[in-house]
Amino acid sequence: MAALFAAAGVAVYFAARGRGFDWPVFVATVSALDFGWLGLAVLTAYLTYGVRALRWAVLIEPLRPHARLSKLFSATVIGYSAVTALGRPAEMVRPYLIASREHVPFSSQAAAWIVERIYDCLFALAVFGFAVSEVSGSGVATGPALSWALKVAGAVIGFGAAAGLGLLLAMKYRSDQIQKWTLRFLGFLAKHHFERAERMLAGFVDGIRSTKSGSATARLIVYTCLEWVLVAACYACVLKAFGEVVPATPVGIAVLMGFVSFGSLVQLPAIGGGMQVTAVLILTQIFGVPVEVATGMALVLWFVLFASILPAGVALAVHEGLTWQSISEAERGAA
Repeated sequence: MAALFAAAGVAVYFAARGRGFDWPVFVATVSALDFGWLGLAVLTAYLTYGVRALRWAVLIEPLRPHARLSKLFSATVIGYSAVTALGRPAEMVRPYLIASREHVPFSSQAAAWIVERIYDCLFALAVFGFAVSEVSGSGVATGPALSWALKVAGAVIGFGAAAGLGLLLAMKYRSDQIQKWTLRFLGFLAKHHFERAERMLAGFVDGIRSTKSGSATARLIVYTCLEWVLVAACYACVLKAFGEVVPATPVGIAVLMGFVSFGSLVQLPAIGGGMQVTAVLILTQIFGVPVEVATGMALVLWFVLFASILPAGVALAVHEGLTWQSISEAERGAA
């Protein structure tokens, strides 16, 4: 249903600009998919969740040196399924489930989630920077939305990279001092509120303790690189599933992946944000793909990278006795 709404939204957007949208072409494009490549794309996407669980095992290692990978994988799959079904507010379901199962403070796993996001954002910015350099040097004519993205790209990349690296360095070298300064600032609180804040801060510092280890940092970098290589493989398989519409070259995949990752985080003027719309914009303006074909490719990418995990998430939730109500309550409790 969400995919149909997204397709309708893209169609209305282009129809409103006088370009029209040929629904029969869209249906024919999706119907002609190579399901062998599509199945491989889904399998590759599932492998990314295994790598994310391995990365979380490094993040939780200072608190739980022998955390069970199966539990981390289950919580990862259920957590990402919750995000797909409930939206971004459900991001904290995964840290909440891991904290509950491993009997560690929730604040420590919230901190681990922040560290994970920083690594992902730094890698996404690197890929986006490469994409911008390739497009800027190609001389491709771009529309207003994409031109705006290219203009602000340098500032976004520079500020984002500096902020991410600054946070990692602060966590590595100044976490104890930051904890002391924060507690000193909160000294006006009543005793029970202050003690609660103190416990939360202690848990948070425990959650970022992995950043202090050179070995852990190296493993986090390796797992993050492996995760993004697998994501790139998903893009390649989806492009292959559509034939030779867009050549699945390393440069082409990096350009598409870089801009789509950026567009998922930033609202593009005049059209809004969202993975599907951003992918259509890049495929039509940079790769010259007809809008109907680009819409089909964008929706399949969304399905592979996000929606395909839902069946596994639901199955694991049922197997572990979780219900939709309990997951929703976990989302509210973690907020």
